[in-house]
Amino acid sequence: MKTDNLALKKSRKKGFYVVAKKNLKKNQIICQFKGKIYHYKQIKKGSYEDHHSMQISEHHYLGSSNDFDNYTNHSCNPNSGLKIKGKKRYLIAIKNIKKGREIVWDYSTSMHESMKRNHFKLKCRCGSKNCRKIITDFKYLPENLKKKYIKQGIVPTFILRLNKKK
Repeated sequence: MKTDNLALKKSRKKGFYVVAKKNLKKNQIICQFKGKIYHYKQIKKGSYEDHHSMQISEHHYLGSSNDFDNYTNHSCNPNSGLKIKGKKRYLIAIKNIKKGREIVWDYSTSMHESMKRNHFKLKCRCGSKNCRKIITDFKYLPENLKKKYIKQGIVPTFILRLNKKK
């Protein structure tokens, strides 16, 4: 886990989190998400993978890598977002991020679970002014927020496709 751009920190309140070691520019790649790919049927409800994986297609999830990507936290007021390019997944800055600021993204932009699994739902503790209190699937976000994230290019194509089906 080495990079010139990021540092791993720990606090009693947040646990581990990632901060910028230097100023990051809007659209700059922050880190790459890595890990083992699982079909949703391979993930047992309540397992480590169930709590530490990211949806990357309608039926597939990316597991833990024990690198910076695992320690980026959620915020309802994110400064970064997920970009999928081919088989690679990146976290990119969606605004300029100053040195020392925590790297946060909206987990809802990567989740769109079907009826085959219970939809994603997690209590939010981000503390931002616009906190939604619940982190849930993209399809349950307010329309104006969905449009904002789509315009920023941080919603994977599989979610856009599934969101149109509803």
